[in-house]
Amino acid sequence: MSTLSKSPVRVARQALAIGAQRLRLYAHRFSPKKFTQPQLFACLVLKTFFKTDYRGISQQLVDHSDLRTVLNLKTVPHFTTLHKASKRLLRLARARRLFTSTVRRFLKRRRRLRRAALDSTGLECGHRSSYYVRRRNGTLKRWQTVTYSRYAKLEAAFDCQSHLLVGVLVGRGPRVDTDRFVPLLDDTLTRVHLDAALADAGYDSEPNHRYARETRGVRSFIPATAGRPTTKPPTGKYRRQMKQRLNKTYGAYGQRWQGETGFSMIKRRLTSTVHGRTYWSQCREMLLIAITYNIMLLYLITAFLQSRSGVFSDL
Repeated sequence: MSTLSKSPVRVARQALAIGAQRLRLYAHRFSPKKFTQPQLFACLVLKTFFKTDYRGISQQLVDHSDLRTVLNLKTVPHFTTLHKASKRLLRLARARRLFTSTVRRFLKRRRRLRRAALDSTGLECGHRSSYYVRRRNGTLKRWQTVTYSRYAKLEAAFDCQSHLLVGVLVGRGPRVDTDRFVPLLDDTLTRVHLDAALADAGYDSEPNHRYARETRGVRSFIPATAGRPTTKPPTGKYRRQMKQRLNKTYGAYGQRWQGETGFSMIKRRLTSTVHGRTYWSQCREMLLIAITYNIMLLYLITAFLQSRSGVFSDL
């Protein structure tokens, strides 16, 4: 179930259905009514799917009649229309509702997950050549290895069984992850109930364990490696348990690597770069990436369930 759909028609059909579920047909009663908001949202999803810009997706829609048929487009939106729609449709609150719809559509009635892997990754801002960045330090006669001063940061929680994104936060790095565990866990628990949360050593903190286990009722598993190297056990109750028993008793912690797999799927199939120049445009773009990823994954689980029920004729 962890393979992403390669069909733009199927992705467009799912995006249109999710947009129709969460968005009004028109933003205002006096709008021109040439395109509905679900149609424009589906076009934005296809923009991310095709790894292109606003001009590019407009041309893709001109060239592909199948996409226009699925989206019921009589005319193709101008690229400026799509740019303005992204600012309106991908505002933080609305984008989170659309993201939640992808999770609900995937899980159906199920709300409890056994394990979720919490992690974060960085996305490049721009298209600088890494070779050029290394060569430009030629006066010192050594290769420059750091190619960024800041980057777009995507924090996510993946279902370890299906690689579904169930929690997402967007921001800017570099910054430490210790104080990001609680917000990411809270965002995840607004959509699903977790039995266990698996995170890497960057989230290691005794307050994080106490909040997850005592306040939210979620078993947290994080390697206790923070601080100076020492032979003494950690002072905190839960960090001491992690130090003594994590690799011996909690064999399921190995599933944390499913988070790395999820980020790999996003970067290989969608993008490892954000094109936005401002902070909020980068945040909107990362939320759209998360929504598109779930939609591409959503089609396959829908197709699987339909094939089991014998309803597979329309695909």
